[in-house]
Amino acid sequence: MSAAIGLPALEQRLALELQSLDLPAKAWMPTVDTTSHRHHVLIVGGGMAGATLYTALKFLGVPATIIDESPADLEGPWGTTARMDTLRSPKQLTGPALGIPSLTFRAWFVAQFGEEKWEALDKIPRLQWLEYLNWYKRVMQVPVKNETRLTHVDASDPEWLRLTLRNPYGELESHYARRVVLATGRDGLGGPSLPEAAAELPRSCWAHSADTNDYAELAGKRVGVIGAGASAMDSAATALEAGAASVDLLIRRAEMPRVNKGKGAGSPGMVYGFSSLPDEWRWKIRHYINTQQVPPPRGSVLRVSQHPQARFYLNCPFTALQYKDNAIYVSTPQGEFVFDFLIFATGFKVDWHARPEFQAIATGIRTWGDRYQASADEHDAELASLPDLGDDFAFQAKDTDQWPGLSRIHCFAYPAVLSHGTITGDIPAISDGARRLAQSLVSAFFVEDIPYHFAQLQAFNEPEVYGDEWVDASRTKGDA
Repeated sequence: MSAAIGLPALEQRLALELQSLDLPAKAWMPTVDTTSHRHHVLIVGGGMAGATLYTALKFLGVPATIIDESPADLEGPWGTTARMDTLRSPKQLTGPALGIPSLTFRAWFVAQFGEEKWEALDKIPRLQWLEYLNWYKRVMQVPVKNETRLTHVDASDPEWLRLTLRNPYGELESHYARRVVLATGRDGLGGPSLPEAAAELPRSCWAHSADTNDYAELAGKRVGVIGAGASAMDSAATALEAGAASVDLLIRRAEMPRVNKGKGAGSPGMVYGFSSLPDEWRWKIRHYINTQQVPPPRGSVLRVSQHPQARFYLNCPFTALQYKDNAIYVSTPQGEFVFDFLIFATGFKVDWHARPEFQAIATGIRTWGDRYQASADEHDAELASLPDLGDDFAFQAKDTDQWPGLSRIHCFAYPAVLSHGTITGDIPAISDGARRLAQSLVSAFFVEDIPYHFAQLQAFNEPEVYGDEWVDASRTKGDA
């Protein structure tokens, strides 16, 4: 069994691996005036996807700027809205390592705790995953501009996207980027998917499972949870652990899903071949996974069911919500429930109205609903709302004359799933997605800048032969 060597030794080994692979590539792009807020690539989102893409671009010699609205080291959901004890993904997946052995979670873990502890580890603790990602950003020198928010995108120019950012001081700044990448996670193009009836309740008495509310305030309260997925179980368990008097899970299905079809779909073929499938096959696969639904992890369910004040109600969709006498009354086929607080674990949706920064471009973006008409038995409103992305993850415009810059905005977040498969936000194939997008951007920049690169070729003047390596026999022939 390997002993713990410590992070400094691992970082030395990582540096040697990068040097052996001649990474990162030398600078080759034309310079832009960063003092005037111009960027080759602006990545919105400094979580796992954004950091992985930044590193993939760095390996290829492409400079990028990365922003995130969260405080430093809290990018992504891991330290804020995620409430699971451990990750769902198997511990051995290499995640954002980009093929570098010493950059994997396993290498990071073993360096600190040894191989024996690794063998004993079941699933990766959530907060330990956050520690690893923060180490990743440090050793790969990913300089996130934190507490910075994108507030407006103008795609009317064919060469430069015009952006407005709000800096940490609340000031608005004008920026320009040749390419923008949205690495904004599950809700990156919208927000929570909520039933219309939620609007009938006071905002103080309900939350979405992705909200940052303080669960300690649920101590002693009757809590209802709508849903049966992983976030429903995590929210229910967190409420119970915070001292909730009771937690009732109202589950629409008569049977809880038990098989993770998405896991069954995982293979190199799916990673590299999904985007080459005909439209009908892409739709069929994603629609099937949607309708089968992903079950919550076994550990998450046990985390809830161990509490005697937790109750599971199957075949129990809510039919009406009403707020009266300082309580929430929920009507269901199994009778009426009364709660002090209600949690909607109902997922996310593409919703441009929830994202004012995209209002100037929202109506111009082609969706899968524009591209493909599914049969009645495969109707799927969620899939129809997803953006129809190009091979380079770029938005496509309904009218390129009106929005010529839309193809310079790339979606490296969950809504890319129907165009490219699950390679943009989940741990298993995040490196494959980042490399694919980085290579696409390199190709695009090279083509756009070919006059510059040809001029660099012409100006290149590094001799390999100096002229003193031989004697010109024709000059000495007459002396023979």
